[in-house]
Amino acid sequence: MIRITQVKILVTLDNQTYRLNKIAKLLNVTSKEILDVKIIKKSIDARDKKQIFFVYNLDIALKNEEDILRKKQSATIYKSPSEIYIPPKQGTQKLKNDIIIVGSGPAGLFAAYMLSEQGYHPLIIERGQKIEDRVKDVNKFWQDNILNPESNVQFGEGGAGTFSDGKLNTLVKDKRFIGKKVFEIFVACGAPKEIMYEQKPHIGTDILRKVIVNMRNKIIQMGGKFLYNTKLTNLVIKNNQLTKIEVNHKKLIECENLILAIGHSARDTFKMLDANKLKMEAKPFAVGIRIIHNQNLINESQYGQFASLLPPASYKLTYTTKENRGVYTFCMCPGGYVVNASSQKGMIAINGMSNYQRESQKANSAIIVTITPQDFGTKPLDGLKFQQSLEQKAYELGNGAIPLLTYQEFKNQKLNAQNIVINEIKGLYHKADITQIFPTYIVNSLYEGIENFGKKIKGFNNDDVILAAVESRTSSPVRILRNTDYEANINGIYPCGEGAGYAGGITTSAIDGVKVAEALISKYNPK
Repeated sequence: MIRITQVKILVTLDNQTYRLNKIAKLLNVTSKEILDVKIIKKSIDARDKKQIFFVYNLDIALKNEEDILRKKQSATIYKSPSEIYIPPKQGTQKLKNDIIIVGSGPAGLFAAYMLSEQGYHPLIIERGQKIEDRVKDVNKFWQDNILNPESNVQFGEGGAGTFSDGKLNTLVKDKRFIGKKVFEIFVACGAPKEIMYEQKPHIGTDILRKVIVNMRNKIIQMGGKFLYNTKLTNLVIKNNQLTKIEVNHKKLIECENLILAIGHSARDTFKMLDANKLKMEAKPFAVGIRIIHNQNLINESQYGQFASLLPPASYKLTYTTKENRGVYTFCMCPGGYVVNASSQKGMIAINGMSNYQRESQKANSAIIVTITPQDFGTKPLDGLKFQQSLEQKAYELGNGAIPLLTYQEFKNQKLNAQNIVINEIKGLYHKADITQIFPTYIVNSLYEGIENFGKKIKGFNNDDVILAAVESRTSSPVRILRNTDYEANINGIYPCGEGAGYAGGITTSAIDGVKVAEALISKYNPK
């Protein structure tokens, strides 16, 4: 096939026939000579609001490809490269027991999928419920404010990303096409085919729940096993080698190879691992708030007169404060909802969520401020304690519900008598002065950042914009150290994914899960 890149088509003209004629003109052939067209990448160029383009990278099949390449080859027209993921060669060591994976978020699920596909029979243990029951627990929490600490937005099959926008974009360089393999698995399990080429792919929480079920079933068909409501509670170590794991404080399971894909919110598990002398370190992360706008405001700002022709718009904004602290938007959810994402009683943590169609009337995004161990302490678990302190304050201020206020009230640090009514929040909410949650340097940084973002998107800092708190689970505040073979200081333990500090989001977590699975595949033989 022939690849053509940077094919720009005005959004008002884009359709299959116009695209085909454009390709034919670029290659100097007739449209009838084109046998097939495959979209490799699709993005939006909205730098000039007077004329917005779709930009395509395409693979084209023709009968006389070699002749055309001799005449037309250039920086943007060339032979389509091979982009196939190749798994590693299986190792020679024999497994005494099945590999155990802790956690069924993207890192754990993709590690399990790859191992199962290669003939291994991993056991996945998950502290929470399977997705069907987990959804019921989460909806009950949002409606009645009754939290199940083991089955919520953070814990359960699918991980925290299941109740998010299902964004899959990543800046990771993918020379071995692991990310492409991840996307292919997603599509095979029911994700939209467009994720293979969209610049900012997303699945949406509604579809992602179905994809998770299909992934589980495929893993089981290939020989994998799942245990739900099964929490890792201790390790048995002999001569620096893992030999057994304890689950639910009572049952021991033989285990020499353990993939730790525990997620960023398993605070009790981090404490247990620290007590067992697994080497960890505090790492920088970010905390802040969620900001809520009318989606139409964002659409018009990003797309102008073409807003009605394009999907709900997103944005990505960054700013460095006068004190040289980073402020940036994170996990922006077009047409989405702010959700109560708490996992511990007496604490409030929030997140953003969208369905595939991004159909709500509101856009929301985290606005977060970078913090380092110099801010909260250098011991491995100090970041966890800092998160908890913010979440406890948020719970107290909100009387057990999500605290929120208008941007005008945030600026003045004074509440007015007017009530806030908003349908795009999942969970109870309560008006409160959220500036009391944070240290002064974070409040000042948020204010500086929002004011700056108002210069980039008109209306971003309007007085009636709504802010909610607290966005505290942006990434893991802990990194579990591992070597180049992905193994921790205790032999047989393989830290993995976002919770271990090696990923940030669904795609990077899934890729890390594949890499850890590869390390075990390269070492052991499944027979």
